[in-house]
Amino acid sequence: MYIQVFSTLCGYVSTWLDDIPTDPFFELYSRQQAGRFRVALMKSNPLLEEERKLMLKTTRRNFLKSTAAAGLGFTMAGFDIEPAQAAAGHSPICIFSKHLQFLDYESMAEAAAEIGFDGIDLTVRPGGHVLPENVERDLPRAVKAVEKAGLQVNMMTTRITDPADKTVEPILRTASDLGITFYRMGYLRYDHEKGIAESLYDYRPMMQELAELNEKYGMHGAYQNHSGTRVGGPVWDIWVMIRDIDPRYLGCQYDVRHATLEGGYSWPLGFELLKPFVKITAIKDFVWEKQNGEWKHSSVPLGEGMVDFKTYFDMVKRFNVQGPISLHFEYDMPGDELSLSVRTQRTIEVMQKDVQTLRKMIGNAGI
Repeated sequence: MYIQVFSTLCGYVSTWLDDIPTDPFFELYSRQQAGRFRVALMKSNPLLEEERKLMLKTTRRNFLKSTAAAGLGFTMAGFDIEPAQAAAGHSPICIFSKHLQFLDYESMAEAAAEIGFDGIDLTVRPGGHVLPENVERDLPRAVKAVEKAGLQVNMMTTRITDPADKTVEPILRTASDLGITFYRMGYLRYDHEKGIAESLYDYRPMMQELAELNEKYGMHGAYQNHSGTRVGGPVWDIWVMIRDIDPRYLGCQYDVRHATLEGGYSWPLGFELLKPFVKITAIKDFVWEKQNGEWKHSSVPLGEGMVDFKTYFDMVKRFNVQGPISLHFEYDMPGDELSLSVRTQRTIEVMQKDVQTLRKMIGNAGI
């Protein structure tokens, strides 16, 4: 009986994947949930262990179809919904793993779980937790450690911009096979000899090619609006660069902290302009303060700065942004002058406060 139930259930999921509605966000997010479903199935019964070994060699759709065809059984009583899965339909709150860079995969994942995160925004870039040249070996190791801690790798932070870079396709292919569907891109700079408009125009073919590669692997790449003079600082320039691209495959990781820093009171206009392209977000806070006679921005714990989070989350709700939230900690954190165990514990305590604050903000917004 269990074999029949399992086979039927996987058949339903397979059909669901083939018949996903055309709404751009729903398609990508649904695929992410299917990836989580697959991992839970593999963990639920020893008979599925061989499917775990095949995880890196098959797509999500092929996994579900082949498992249904095999008729492997499992018991519903053994199907434990993990914390990140229980929050399906809500934006998972992820730790930007840069802030736990001093820990290995297992320790990083355990700390993130203790802090109260739903998942990980994993650095897959030079100097990150996973180096691009080692992605095929190390990304599966990192994902395995995260899943062991009861979390998911919901997204990655990369340096990807040019699809011609030889490291790009291995990163996307490996991530896709592991059920990761979102990543943050690298940054682009203006060529001031060409000018602003021509620079943006010249980047558009490269962005289109990257979107096509993302489509091949069922991925969504997002360009973060980061304060400063690079592409994305003003926010509106991202829209100019990607406006004709399918938002299922390329968009913006909207960062309200940087948008507020650059936009003052006008930041909601940029958010509204980019709303079809915003699937994932980044969260942090800041203040302006005078340092040695000069005005500078300084990062602070969430809710202690100038970002209007009430308006922001009202817009998030209205725009139905449900993708992963990457929580950043750019203010002073416990440093390497401490022993590893002390530094880890103090970091956990500091981060827990921001996670609690963020969950309260989300709850107050009715999300």
